[in-house]
Amino acid sequence: MAQTKILLIHPLGYKSENAKTDISRKANIMPPLGLAGIAAYLEQSCIQTDIIDCYAHPESDAVIKTYLKNEKPEFVGFSCTTSTFLDGIRIAEYTKKITPETKIIFGGVHVSALKEKILQLYKVIDYVVVGEGEHTLYQLLSSKPADFENIKNIIFRTKMGEIVFTGYRKRLIDLDTLPFPAYEKLAGYPECYKLPIFNYPKVPNASCISSRGCPYSCSYCDRSVFKKSFRYNSAQYLYNHLKYLKEKFNIRHVNFYDDQFTFNRSRVEKFARLMIKTPLNMTFNCAARAEHLDLELLKLMKKAGCWMISLGIETGDESLLAQHRQNPDLSMMRDKILLIKEAGIRVKGLLMMGLPGESEKSIEKSKAYVFSLPIDDFNLAKFTPFPGSPIYKRIKEQGQELGAFNEDWEKMDCMQFVFIPKDLTKEKMEALFIEFYQSHFQRAKVLLGYVSMLWKSPDSWIRFMKDFVGFIKFAFTNKRM
Repeated sequence: MAQTKILLIHPLGYKSENAKTDISRKANIMPPLGLAGIAAYLEQSCIQTDIIDCYAHPESDAVIKTYLKNEKPEFVGFSCTTSTFLDGIRIAEYTKKITPETKIIFGGVHVSALKEKILQLYKVIDYVVVGEGEHTLYQLLSSKPADFENIKNIIFRTKMGEIVFTGYRKRLIDLDTLPFPAYEKLAGYPECYKLPIFNYPKVPNASCISSRGCPYSCSYCDRSVFKKSFRYNSAQYLYNHLKYLKEKFNIRHVNFYDDQFTFNRSRVEKFARLMIKTPLNMTFNCAARAEHLDLELLKLMKKAGCWMISLGIETGDESLLAQHRQNPDLSMMRDKILLIKEAGIRVKGLLMMGLPGESEKSIEKSKAYVFSLPIDDFNLAKFTPFPGSPIYKRIKEQGQELGAFNEDWEKMDCMQFVFIPKDLTKEKMEALFIEFYQSHFQRAKVLLGYVSMLWKSPDSWIRFMKDFVGFIKFAFTNKRM
């Protein structure tokens, strides 16, 4: 009996010829960790799995077409964000032309949020996997159509054409039972993948996720995949994962993409003590909420190799912040940033412009607040109301009362203003955005900070100088060049 075979694809999201000049892509190429994790899970269950990452390798159409002709996989699966979804549809359509019998499966945040609507709009898709993918996808690939109604977390069409959502799985995976992601299935790993410049000290480096979900309910966050659940790997699993990355790929720095790395204090303490007791000669970054940081923990993390912590500031206008997240305490945020600096760890502030309720005055408040903080780096995103987030539903229901929303999925990548708050214009938002970045880079202490990266992150400077003009334009416009 032939082994079941699936090709997993991570779409690029736009025309491949634009990738060479896309500075945002050059600045940060993150591996598709979700697909790598699913591949590892399926392989241990005797399902042959391959991955093609179009984002890391933009000229992948020819590779995909050759694979389809030679391998004739029974299934092709796509993991898509909102902005990459339509590119996934494009690939799915030519897949059906080359191998008509291949079944097309879509998963990820976008389809998990829109559910049945996806199959209503796109006939090329055979199945949708909603939420957590590993066990659901295994069951789907291993079952006959007559049994699909017994598989939770899938959407499919019956023989009569009825679209059926089977409901949510009640039992979620224990993350410590999962194998490490199949990094070796990512062509060119780790060299093809890059963390943001000035966000790491050494190469090669890597990305890692050690938890799923978030215990908070911010208006702008998509909750469609993990709902209100929050789970995390144990400290020992986390240490073993880093040890594996070091021994197999010589990784020297890891960026944890968890929403709340420090939420469980005891886990982080145990992990830090493992890193101190038996050093791996690795450093790491993480993201945290200010509420879950204290000086004792920060000093321990520093000793364990913590190089930088990212904090979601979002906006420097406390009244605006209160409309969108819990505990909008900017004084507390400032105090925790000072503690991070006291511990000797770099700080990156994460902000967004254009939330519902935003105004010129609130943007000025954000700028003043951020510039008063001793942060080392910051990222200013253009607010995007993603399907699956509470604010998306509000904007769809209240319409012009909150602002103008152009729901163009391909532009919903946090680098373009698709939502314009009431009483503002897109032109004004773009001008304020550019002015924010220009003001940042014109400050002497910011320039000196980047100069210090010559010895703190020499590889970042090499990358920066190779694409100097592009990076400068990107910093001031946040647009693909």
